Amino acid sequence: MSPRPLPDATDVLLAVVMALFAIAEEVGGRTLGPDSPHSGWWTVAAAATAVPVLLCRRAPAAVTCLYSLATIAAFVHFGGIASAWQFYIQLLLLFTLLSELSPRDPRAVAGLAVTAAFVGTLMLASAEPLGAGDATVVVVMTSIAGGAGVAVRRYRQLAVHAQERGELLAREAVSEERTRIARELHDVVAHSVSVMVMQAGAARLMLRRDQVTERESLNVVEETGREVVEELRRMLGLLRTGPEGDGLAPQPCLARLDDLVEQMRAAGLDVRLNVEGEPVPLPAGLDLSAYRIVQEALANTLRHSGPTGVGVTIAYRPRVLSLEILDQGPRAGRTGHGDGAG
Repeated sequence: MSPRPLPDATDVLLAVVMALFAIAEEVGGRTLGPDSPHSGWWTVAAAATAVPVLLCRRAPAAVTCLYSLATIAAFVHFGGIASAWQFYIQLLLLFTLLSELSPRDPRAVAGLAVTAAFVGTLMLASAEPLGAGDATVVVVMTSIAGGAGVAVRRYRQLAVHAQERGELLAREAVSEERTRIARELHDVVAHSVSVMVMQAGAARLMLRRDQVTERESLNVVEETGREVVEELRRMLGLLRTGPEGDGLAPQPCLARLDDLVEQMRAAGLDVRLNVEGEPVPLPAGLDLSAYRIVQEALANTLRHSGPTGVGVTIAYRPRVLSLEILDQGPRAGRTGHGDGAG
């Protein structure tokens, strides 16, 4: 578990409570006695206990080691005199150490070693040797603090694993739904468009040699149908594998406009493409929309005016993309394929 970058409200509250507890124990000179010249400094040390409590979750091993060594030094200096608050803070640091670090972590091992040294010094070098009952209480409380830290850390690990498992299941469910949608679209749309392309090809083969215009129109139908199937396959690939899928056809864009112009010329349109300004990279959505606008305009011209002249102008200007598609209308003696509504 990574330490928290800054103490939170819980850390601050706990630090204040522990400091007040320690100060209350020392106000009457309970540890060194009211007449000791060091009782004032001992009270200051009690107030300073807020510091390790505030920092223990940020650097548990370092704080535990420094506090334990400093407490042992004070214990020895004052002739084996210790306070209850020193022991309770040691238990808190032990709990925090094992809740944040694995017991096999070298930093945790160092913290456990100095904690053991603290407990051993308290039991063996006290000015008033602890009885068997008191020693048992010290060992049991220390074990409970350490065991609780290990249990909390294990609980956190299980919670993280459960969250990761839930996210994995959610991703799998989304992937399965995408696959189902892609399969249904393929069955309904791709199959129908493929049948239309085959029917157009069969009709083209049945035409007479002098039916040039009809043959060219059916060629356009076949080519457009194949392009639709290819784009549909690309979209279905995205549904199946997500945007990172490999082996997908490139997205239609203005850079591929020459291919569209050649298709329309093969269908009989006299398309003149003019590009003004320096082409610049466009957002994917804008690039695709511009391509589709030109594609739809040329298709409508062919449908309603038949083979005629069309001028396509693409102008790249600062922060503006301009499209202009102008046709010359139906040729003399031709009314077009549509009903005039286009």
